[in-house]
Amino acid sequence: MEKLFALKKHNTTVKTEIAAGTTTFVSMVYILAVNPSILSDASMSSASVFTATAISAAAGTLLMALFTNYPIAMASGMGLNAYFAYSVCGELAAEGIDDPWRVALAAVFVEGILFVLLSLCNFRERLINDVPSNLKYAITAGVGLFITFIGLQSAGIIVQSDSTLVELGAFNSPQFVLAIVGTILTAVLYRFNIKGYILIGIIVTWIMGMIAEATGWYVVDPQAGTNSLFPDLAAGFTLPAAPDFLSFDFSWIADHLIHFAFITFSFLYVDIFDTVGGLIGIASKGDMLDEEGNLPKAKGALLADAWGTVIGAALGTSTVTTYIESSAGVVNGGRTGLTAVTTALLFLAALFFSPIFLAIPSFATTPALVWVGLLMMDCMKKIDFSGDIADVVSGFFAMIMMPFTYSVANGIMFGILSWALLKIITGKIKDIPPVMWVSSVLFILRIITLIA
Repeated sequence: MEKLFALKKHNTTVKTEIAAGTTTFVSMVYILAVNPSILSDASMSSASVFTATAISAAAGTLLMALFTNYPIAMASGMGLNAYFAYSVCGELAAEGIDDPWRVALAAVFVEGILFVLLSLCNFRERLINDVPSNLKYAITAGVGLFITFIGLQSAGIIVQSDSTLVELGAFNSPQFVLAIVGTILTAVLYRFNIKGYILIGIIVTWIMGMIAEATGWYVVDPQAGTNSLFPDLAAGFTLPAAPDFLSFDFSWIADHLIHFAFITFSFLYVDIFDTVGGLIGIASKGDMLDEEGNLPKAKGALLADAWGTVIGAALGTSTVTTYIESSAGVVNGGRTGLTAVTTALLFLAALFFSPIFLAIPSFATTPALVWVGLLMMDCMKKIDFSGDIADVVSGFFAMIMMPFTYSVANGIMFGILSWALLKIITGKIKDIPPVMWVSSVLFILRIITLIA
């Protein structure tokens, strides 16, 4: 262990690292319930997604330990999975494409390859540094609003309205009531620093749902979309369904190259900012930054993240990224890759408990979606609303257009185009870096394909 992880150098022990890795796992294992729930809305098999989510999380986390010896874990990213299911697959399905998730997986796979290449050169730094800070923070906040909106929808708290587009759902619905109770419980658990508070919020909400079903309040009606909340343990705890391995559809791309590039670029944009933000946040909590505030072995961390995405897409899940929940393990003493290895092994062990995770209903995952959305909104504090008008307007557009148009990509597009346009109009065209010119041209081409 000492040779592999240099425990003495990092002033830690095997016991501390294993405890920290367990803490990280408990803090982020909710993704095994949430990801299959979200991606099943894109007509994917929830059982296959569960398997892909667990294996890709383990693989990416092990790569992080191998490449960097950092106590950082990875899994399918929140927000990115929502963009995958509701924006990309929803739009493609509306165009009449069968199994749109296969095209979306192809985009994630290509994005992962691009991320690998960018991690090996300096373009990654240019992309991160040249995008205005307001826009970067607003993208994160917008994603938070988007997944919160999805969470509220999944519990029937927000429903469709013919007159006002959306309205409040039925107060007497068990899904509505239990999701609200679960969200309040999650907040209380967070307040008292309970480990695994998000997972506990999900499980308690689910248990309350099973009680509601047993007492007749929650009525099982598969045709109406309300299935039994009790797990099917007839087959015992066995390995789950096989993942959708290499289930890509590249045939659609040839005739829709600009559209595919738009989807891929949007995945890449959010993934890079999500990864860098997560890495810096975790590293700052674990005193892993150097004297200049930089992260040593940053290239290795980004490569692990990028390869995690490639592996995840090959297995059949949305973008794999660094999890800020890793900071829970770091705060509890995790300092080396042994923490990450522990988390990875626990994800593999979770494969045997698929009947439990797959029985968790979507309304029970609402507390997780809402709470993660709340945490992502923390970036609002960093947005400068008194600076350059291009920075202010672009950040605002990026943030509001994600939930209002039900698309992460649309938010990025409106943010970047409004920034570039205002820079040109206000006579600051020289302030537009090459990265923003390239991004703007790509989004303009996308608009042309939409109106052509």
